[in-house]
Amino acid sequence: MSQLRIALAQVNPTVGDLAGNAALVVTWARKAVEAGAHLVVFPEMVLTGYPVEDLALRESFGTASRAALERLAADLVEAGCGDLPAFVGFLDRDAEGPRNAAAVLHGGAVVARQYKHHLPNYGVFDERRYFKAGHGLEIVRVRGLEVGMVICEDIWQEGGPIAALGRAGVDLVVSPNASPYERKKDDARLPLVARRAREAGAPLVYVNQIGGQDDLVFDGDSMVVGTDGALLARAPQFVEHLMVVDLDLPGGASRTDARADDEFTVRRVTVSDEPVPGYEPQHSPTVAEPLPEEAEVWAALVTGLRDYALKNGFRSVVMGLSGGIDSAVCAALSVDALGADAVHGVSMPSVYSSDHSRSDAADLAERTGLHYSTQPIERMVEVFVGELGLTGLAEENVQARCRGVTLMGLSNQHGHLVLATGNKTELAVGYSTIYGDAVGGFAPIKDVPKTLVWDLARWRNAEAEKHGEVPPIPEDSISKPPSAELRPGQVDSDSLPDYELLDAVLDDYVEGDRGYDDLIAAGFDAEVVDRVLRMVDRAEYKRRQYPPGTKISLRAFGRDRRLPITSGWREGGAR
Repeated sequence: MSQLRIALAQVNPTVGDLAGNAALVVTWARKAVEAGAHLVVFPEMVLTGYPVEDLALRESFGTASRAALERLAADLVEAGCGDLPAFVGFLDRDAEGPRNAAAVLHGGAVVARQYKHHLPNYGVFDERRYFKAGHGLEIVRVRGLEVGMVICEDIWQEGGPIAALGRAGVDLVVSPNASPYERKKDDARLPLVARRAREAGAPLVYVNQIGGQDDLVFDGDSMVVGTDGALLARAPQFVEHLMVVDLDLPGGASRTDARADDEFTVRRVTVSDEPVPGYEPQHSPTVAEPLPEEAEVWAALVTGLRDYALKNGFRSVVMGLSGGIDSAVCAALSVDALGADAVHGVSMPSVYSSDHSRSDAADLAERTGLHYSTQPIERMVEVFVGELGLTGLAEENVQARCRGVTLMGLSNQHGHLVLATGNKTELAVGYSTIYGDAVGGFAPIKDVPKTLVWDLARWRNAEAEKHGEVPPIPEDSISKPPSAELRPGQVDSDSLPDYELLDAVLDDYVEGDRGYDDLIAAGFDAEVVDRVLRMVDRAEYKRRQYPPGTKISLRAFGRDRRLPITSGWREGGAR
């Protein structure tokens, strides 16, 4: 048996920051050298960040990425990492166009490079818009062992490059990934990696990035799976981490009958051919347990908010505090993401605001330690309403818009990032006011259904109590009937079905893409279905104007679900 020590560098790059990302690679490669690793694998397109979107179409960016890769190879030598083969994802460009690529850097040179074969074009992915597909396979000989590589989507395809590597007789497969988080994704991810390891007839090293990028968040969850599909090691989620794993591999001598592949061009490159003399395994595999569902979602939301703010140069956030559950959860998320001193909450009572909305907001501020201020809006509303003669809905919306103007003014004055505190349920049915409560630069719970908002609040409070801390969210904010308080005695149930029922219909319609007849067949009341679908369809224009927010579901508004604003189609017939 031959032994190989592999380092999986689960890191957090920033799109477009070529110098910063290269420095990140050098830092973690140095850690891999210190750990005695024989090779290190970084995530997909780590040098450029992912997804680069239309930056991929700029020749200047592709040229800069190639130049940065060459410099990185030299920087690794200077940092004492020249003898360590480093698998590094980057954006390449050739005569055919941009390529989603990964290179092997060793001895100050780019010794191998491979292009992604399968280009995903569903959900949040538009890779066929940007990249040309690859057709070759690079097999790198490290310590006498043959290491093949597949990039992200390539492992989601049965057959193809994974099967070709198996036919070519590799000893190990490495897979750089930039796989966005969504709820319960590990239920599919781990079984998939296990199937591909069995298909390749070799252990599979899956390395995924972490961190937030606009509305996407990446959870890491890097892993190593054996030839039999057994999980050998797994990294923790949502943290940068170097996982070092020792593997006993059969070695190339036992695979001399491996033939060239008929489907893919196979190129073999030797980096080193001598096993390490007297090498003894020192790193026992560690298997981090996946986070429980609420903890996982909370970590995703915290990571997405933190990275959106910090990567865009914001050091503080401001939001309206109404005393309700949504703003309370957003505030608690913000404190966990950025620290209490970076969070500013503003109570903006109107003539209709209840005493408990003010007291609950103040209670939240005291529990979390965030900066808290009060800015009444009665006089602003009075001027607008009086000058324009507004009544009814127009008057109600003026209250929300005065609050939006107030928050944007504070943002301009102090440099805060304004957070919109609406949830996915409200966004789905248009229960928000554009230029009012929809104002802001980021929406932390944009993809969180109302019922999950409550679940997260209860979970976060329970976690605080478990650790002997003060629960951040007032119990009254969780238990009281939700209300926008735009008129006397108003509650959400005046305008919307019960949230449990509403979220169930929305889950099938928005995430499941089920039509009117399907929903009726599923047992939902026809009147409720007709009402909900009408609200969802009519609110598309509002969603287009809503700030970005962290995606946690299979079908988030934005990249995942793109429908025309102007459309004559209505589920269930013309309405």
